[in-house]
Amino acid sequence: MEDTRVIKVFLDDEVEPFGEFSPPVKFVLDTTKIPDGKHTLKIVAKSSSMVEGIKIIPFVVRNGPEISVLGLKDNEVIDTQTPIIINAYGSETKDKFIIRGSENPKAIPSWIWALLIIIIAYGLYYVVMYFRQDLYKSFF
Repeated sequence: MEDTRVIKVFLDDEVEPFGEFSPPVKFVLDTTKIPDGKHTLKIVAKSSSMVEGIKIIPFVVRNGPEISVLGLKDNEVIDTQTPIIINAYGSETKDKFIIRGSENPKAIPSWIWALLIIIIAYGLYYVVMYFRQDLYKSFF
């Protein structure tokens, strides 16, 4: 009996599949030939009884360097002078790792400051309320 199962793999809205396989299939998707941006991988599979199933998987290709912008968000309304920090880093260097410039400078989150203030305030409250000389007796 002949195996009539087939898997066709389409990229974005292409009419022709870039790959046609018999299951199970294992292949490598080379993203260096795909432009950066949003794409979809459409997989069409036919069973031996010719029943068709479709699965669509959205994904994003980013072969270029990661670009990070601090100080300006998407669709943000700004006025006056706005300081902006732009950082771009990628994986071009395979043999060494450069630490400087590999991370984005970020401010300490406000919830950490609030937690620190609460801990200090509780410590001061404890000292004021419970620190009396008669509670602490010397061994000497």
